[in-house]
Amino acid sequence: MSPATPSPIAFPDVILPRSASRLRTEVRSFLDEEHARGTVLGRPDSWLAGWDPGFSRRLAERGWVGMALPTEYGGAGRGFLERYVVIEELLAAGAPVSAHWVSDRQAGPSVLEHGTDEQRRFFLPRIAAGQCFFSIGMSEKGSGSDLASVATRAERTTTGGWRLTGTKMWTGGAHANDYAIVLARTDETEDKHAGLSQFIVDLRAPGVRIEPIRLMSGEHRFNALHLEGVELPGSMLLGRRGDGWKQVTGELAFERSGPERYLSTFPLLVSLLRELEQRSVTAEQLTHVGILTARLHSIRRLSLGVAASLDAGAPADIRAALVKDLGTRLEGTLTETVRSVLPTPADPHATPGSHPELLAFALLHSPGYTLRGGTNEILRGIITRGLEQH
Repeated sequence: MSPATPSPIAFPDVILPRSASRLRTEVRSFLDEEHARGTVLGRPDSWLAGWDPGFSRRLAERGWVGMALPTEYGGAGRGFLERYVVIEELLAAGAPVSAHWVSDRQAGPSVLEHGTDEQRRFFLPRIAAGQCFFSIGMSEKGSGSDLASVATRAERTTTGGWRLTGTKMWTGGAHANDYAIVLARTDETEDKHAGLSQFIVDLRAPGVRIEPIRLMSGEHRFNALHLEGVELPGSMLLGRRGDGWKQVTGELAFERSGPERYLSTFPLLVSLLRELEQRSVTAEQLTHVGILTARLHSIRRLSLGVAASLDAGAPADIRAALVKDLGTRLEGTLTETVRSVLPTPADPHATPGSHPELLAFALLHSPGYTLRGGTNEILRGIITRGLEQH
């Protein structure tokens, strides 16, 4: 590696803007109000399992959805670091943010970067107002983390539009959301990463069939999204034909690097601390809590570094892969450590919000931590290739 070439895993030092402290106070005050009305329950995995469109709209009224979108498209124009502060507080509190999550995290930035002006003016103000919710149509059976092998096809119609055929798996929220950004093959090429394009699909369009995929807990969060000859106008192509792989790679930097990649189980740690306050604590218990806290702090610094890179318009896909790998492993470790520090029978039928109930919820969700957004094995391949190229 040349000394003049920065390492792809060199994270910038980050100083939050002066507005961050005031913004954090405002968000906490809002969350106190929502907790009093019973909408914020301090649950793990709230960005996946907390679907509450009313809560999303109340956030939007305060300018906290679409924060990084330009004001000309209905956003707040405040940047990724300020958005980071808001997201961090929401996740730490276990707030129900999943309704607007994908729209705010990646659909909005993707439409802003790759969309036509017509697409921007239609979708972005609705996203920022908490009135338009998106899903992701990437993974398929046999094509999860290796997105280059997708089999969903988009063929040109005689009217200049497109006909989509195929099935997308693990499409979160498709049964409740409005649109999905779907990756499909538009051209046959020797390079499997070429010939892919992205499309905006109305989830209520003719030919769209949604089949539930239930979690071990019985929850309906994911779906098989069947596209059975769905016809789209030409205006629903997102970006340039054949640029789908490049666009998805950039989009995954938003998906893999945020505070949700290490804070999904944070409410369980908070619950543990509250339980320990009621007991005589041993030095060994304090040591375990200290190790978890140190790891959380370290990964937070890395995640903030990715947010700073995105704010500066710099590539962040390799750093994002590293954050996702480290963060999601910590989420599982945190759950197991909490069990060992304070042995408690996990009980999904216990009082909602109690420690046994939160522990059961985190355990039932734990198999997905290192899978969603790309398996850790695939992420390590991305990191390795990035290092080899530098």
